[in-house]
Amino acid sequence: MLAPVYTKAAAITLNGAHDITISGKSIVGGNVPCITLQNCYNVHITGNKLSNAKAVGVYLYNCKNITVDHNYITNVSSGVYADQSVTGGIVVTYNEFYNMQGPFPRGQFVQFNNVNGKGNAISFNVGENILGKSYAEDAISLYESNGTADSPILINGNRIRGGGPSPSGGGIMLGDNGGSYQLATNNTLVNPGQYGMAIAGGDHNSIVNNTIFGAQQSFTNVGIYVSNTGKNTVSNARVSGNQVCFYNKVNYQNNCWLAPGTAKPDGWDDTNQWGTKLDASILPATLF
Repeated sequence: MLAPVYTKAAAITLNGAHDITISGKSIVGGNVPCITLQNCYNVHITGNKLSNAKAVGVYLYNCKNITVDHNYITNVSSGVYADQSVTGGIVVTYNEFYNMQGPFPRGQFVQFNNVNGKGNAISFNVGENILGKSYAEDAISLYESNGTADSPILINGNRIRGGGPSPSGGGIMLGDNGGSYQLATNNTLVNPGQYGMAIAGGDHNSIVNNTIFGAQQSFTNVGIYVSNTGKNTVSNARVSGNQVCFYNKVNYQNNCWLAPGTAKPDGWDDTNQWGTKLDASILPATLF
């Protein structure tokens, strides 16, 4: 397969743009996001190389119907950060993310912050963080974000390897500071950080049919956890059909944790394979 051909371009900032495509660019962000969209809609960001920014690769503010796909994003604080996008249609799919730099609160491949409505998805992306060359937080984070009953925010089919050494960061976080109708399914995670996947609050959030392996590292803790966090209680959650083998920092197999006082998710006891035999080979040696 031929290598992509990019045209060098300066950082792009658009306000109120619509019905356009941004494609084939190689953008070094420097001190600003490589691509910033504010108050935009019906925009397709595809086939770009976005790199070397102290800010994020793609920043979306108050946007709707934005598709970010088939981009290579590396050495930025976070890959895609969608903020205050309240009417839906934010789709991040088939991208490659490599070595997110943080620092906290950045450090995600993708984060949704107050992204609401129908048609929101983070799917079929590949992300890798090399320890010592990155400073990851959560690989994928949903913060104060809400799907709908018939169109949950979908995190599907992502392949994630590497995380840490953050003591709080990990793989896929649902329900952070609340949120509802979020579904993480069919994702594969290897050594994603302090934890594998989590529900930290919210209503109708689900972790279904994922595969998670974590080897002992100085910062590792738990494979899947579900916990009320502050005033953000967990309700109507589902954790089912997952395969988990996760070792904490003292090399004890710590596959799951349900915090005291937290309502037990549907499927917790009888549908998951806690401690099944897994290793790092659940992902190929070369992801990209």
